[in-house]
Amino acid sequence: MSSIFTKIINREIPGYIVAENDHAIAFLDIRPLTKGHTLVVPKQEVDYFFDLEDEGYTKLNLFAKRVAIGLKKVINCQRIATAVIGLEVPHAHIHLIPINSMSDANFSNPKLNLSDDEMAHIATEIRSAVD
Repeated sequence: MSSIFTKIINREIPGYIVAENDHAIAFLDIRPLTKGHTLVVPKQEVDYFFDLEDEGYTKLNLFAKRVAIGLKKVINCQRIATAVIGLEVPHAHIHLIPINSMSDANFSNPKLNLSDDEMAHIATEIRSAVD
């Protein structure tokens, strides 16, 4: 059975997509820790991040860097934190989290509840800032 991320990749379910190339896709987390919290996902469905082939791993990280640079242009924050946890969805992914303090990247924090309009607006802004 395909993961929820594969369903977004295949456009079977909607997602707030901010960037995409032949190998990866980036979209807003629907349960964000902070505004702009983005997931970077390989299009190849691999459960464990470190099971990615070297080439796919490298391409995913370089794509994540591009997205993080665009994200930082749009969201007022000190840094873009990255996290690879991999327990939430059985599909490798990188969290890009705009932060101003270490506690902003604490996954135990309550998640934001943003409206569809706000999520769409944030996605549009990030999409326009990603080179």
